[in-house]
Amino acid sequence: MSYLHFNYLTVLGIAVFQWILGALWYGLLFARPWNSMVVVNPETKNRTMIVGMVASFISSLILSFLLLHILWWAEASGLKRGALVGFVLWAGFVAAPMVASHIYESRPIKLFLINTGYWLVALVLSGALMARWG
Repeated sequence: MSYLHFNYLTVLGIAVFQWILGALWYGLLFARPWNSMVVVNPETKNRTMIVGMVASFISSLILSFLLLHILWWAEASGLKRGALVGFVLWAGFVAAPMVASHIYESRPIKLFLINTGYWLVALVLSGALMARWG
């Protein structure tokens, strides 16, 4: 992959993967505990969920685009190296700042684990797959 020429289908595919993983994570695997810890206005729930899903996909596109570039800069070309880059990015840019925000907002540790757990799985798997096929 050269700096300006990269596989757009990889970016799109990983964004779709993250979006589906998020739907399974929050809608199936951890739906009950997550719903019990967040406040969603019942009057605007449907609109909020639709806008949230669109925003999630756009965010996944941006994240995938940047992750592919970071993998290129890190010269990560295999599953293990890509997973390691994903893990390092998760630890530094997701888990670390979310610790402080969850403490400031007095949110339950369970919510922190659900939210950061999603990003751990998403970034490690996305990094591994992109490094292998990106």
